[in-house]
Amino acid sequence: MELSRFRPFEEKIWDFFVPKTNNGTLFHLRSFLNYHPNSRFNDHSILVRKKGKLFSLFPAVEQIIDGKKILFSHPGATVGSFSLPENLSIADALCLGEQLIKYAKGKKFQSIKINLPPNLYQRRLSNYMEYSFFKHGFKYSKREITSILFLEKTIEKTKKKFRPSHLRAVRKAIEKNIIVKESKDIEAFYTILKNNLEIRHGVSPTHTLGELKQLFNLFPKKIKLFSAFLDEQMIAGVVTFQINQRVLLAFYISHDERFSELRAVNLLFYHIFEWAIKFKFQIFDFGIFTINGEPNMGLGRFKENFGASGIFRDTIELNLDY
Repeated sequence: MELSRFRPFEEKIWDFFVPKTNNGTLFHLRSFLNYHPNSRFNDHSILVRKKGKLFSLFPAVEQIIDGKKILFSHPGATVGSFSLPENLSIADALCLGEQLIKYAKGKKFQSIKINLPPNLYQRRLSNYMEYSFFKHGFKYSKREITSILFLEKTIEKTKKKFRPSHLRAVRKAIEKNIIVKESKDIEAFYTILKNNLEIRHGVSPTHTLGELKQLFNLFPKKIKLFSAFLDEQMIAGVVTFQINQRVLLAFYISHDERFSELRAVNLLFYHIFEWAIKFKFQIFDFGIFTINGEPNMGLGRFKENFGASGIFRDTIELNLDY
């Protein structure tokens, strides 16, 4: 296998390849990664060729942290790692791990860090690549839990997974005349999101308003805002990312605290599930409810009450010795 650093003229080849792979996601696309300002990251993405033919992609940047040069896949995306062929063999997986380490050492990196996609993001389940990473000495540096709901063929069957409290909450929101619809009012949602995060956690959103607008403009079919309204006023919203053809991710979930008793978020998710089922999504990812491994129990229970269960979203790292 031959590894080479990504060059800008290869962007179309890259983005054409990602959807064909077993585990390629929205976060692997150059068109997504490029929304970051040039000053934020020093891109060091890698193309892998086997017998001259494109075989795999590795979105990454190089960072200097505490004086240490790190190859990181990818700090600007929820997940990274290799975008792999569906028929990946154990031999090729082991070779990929070996060649990545050889490449990184050749470029004088002192560490490799990877945000692994959850296994359920794959079309064809395989742990070959994870096996290869650990066989070559990678260790967990962080293990978070994300909440996954398997969507049934109809909303009626999916709704049977809801616990009684959530069914009552959906009915209450309907009785209070909450209306759910897709919205383009990013600014109204961002105001709710920013206020909510400041009140609850004392933090700001991952994206600036400008960056979020840019992402909506880049991916009008893949990134959507579903909002709940009371008398034409937005009181809650969920921003979804279409990870691939199977998985829909809730990237932002927020509501106006003044209207929390109306249970608009519960009704929002009911309609999002209905929409996702209509468009043949099989998995809904609510996102993580742990921060540095510590669970937010209330948030975890909220997601469980829809019928969700937890799976790992892992970060692994290898310190390189010369």
